Amino acid sequence: MEQWNRSELRKKIMTILYQINVYQNNKMPYNIDAIMKEVVEIENEFVKEIVYGVVTYQKDIDQIANQYLDGWTIDRLGNTDSAILRMGIYELLYTNTPDIVCINEAVELAKVYSDDSVRKMINGVLDKIYHNK
Repeated sequence: MEQWNRSELRKKIMTILYQINVYQNNKMPYNIDAIMKEVVEIENEFVKEIVYGVVTYQKDIDQIANQYLDGWTIDRLGNTDSAILRMGIYELLYTNTPDIVCINEAVELAKVYSDDSVRKMINGVLDKIYHNK
């Protein structure tokens, strides 16, 4: 059985959240479990927890993001960027993952998948949330 580390799993979570975002933006029905199964062949508790957590608390997460996105709103970010930011905020506020790990993991993903200004924005938002926790 294939084992992934959490950094690799976060990449998969980002992909799942990206797809959910596309469905939501296009007002299309979707099945979270089917999307997860497509991206992660085997069931994984960490993936499940983060994906369902982000979807469950998305309104709250977006509200928090918008408080700290200077002159921006999360829905103006690209699907990848908003997926990374939502995952980072969820992990920071709703899990036992050490704060610094939540921030670093999100920033590392943003380095690969987002442009520099968005990476800085994600880092700034997570840093402010961390300091105001």
